Amino acid sequence: MADSTSTDFTHRASDAIRQDAARILLETKSVLFNAREPFTFTSGKRSPVYVDCRRLISFPNERAKLMDYASDLLSEAVSTDEIDYVAGGETAGIPYAAFIAERLNKPMLYVRKKPKGFGRMAQIEGCMDDEGKKVVLVEDLQTDGGSKKVFVDALRDAGAVVTHSLVIFHYGIFDLSAENMAKMKLHLHALTDWWAVLKFAKKMNYFDRETIETVETFLNDPVTWQAEHAE
Repeated sequence: MADSTSTDFTHRASDAIRQDAARILLETKSVLFNAREPFTFTSGKRSPVYVDCRRLISFPNERAKLMDYASDLLSEAVSTDEIDYVAGGETAGIPYAAFIAERLNKPMLYVRKKPKGFGRMAQIEGCMDDEGKKVVLVEDLQTDGGSKKVFVDALRDAGAVVTHSLVIFHYGIFDLSAENMAKMKLHLHALTDWWAVLKFAKKMNYFDRETIETVETFLNDPVTWQAEHAE
């Protein structure tokens, strides 16, 4: 899979922003490489890379720069006139939606994975009284994009127009991601991805050669790598 792969529904930040965001993720240890002891996910699949964007909320300077990038990206790619609300997906997307909404001076919502079981039984929190409002969905990261459907469906069922989503980190290695975006007619905007992280890690000699080669092999064909390293 090539770094240059893109579709009409997947849009990346400029190379300069992708590289700086990659630097921030590496320096805050929000992305990790480990070739000798791969990470095991709840699905049971293994990987020599791991990303945890939740860590970023504890680094105010780095967080601020990423949120500035995100706000600028949305302003340029979507236009603030085409954004009525910024919605965060439960749970990791909520703080980033709040930071971005503040910068864009837009009202914020957040969307639960399922309606809460008491009170108003609300799945969408906040106040969106009118139908036809244009909402940008914000999450921390995207792998194949499948998890976004529950949030997009909830917003659309409530009468919102949802055609854009922003993430800090897009894996950028699964074909299913672009396919899911096309099915949902959702344009994805991402600050950085594994290809940018790999490029920066190589440039700065962050890791030994074995680790870099293992990660590069995984990124080019994650399905085969996981099959060969299944426990």
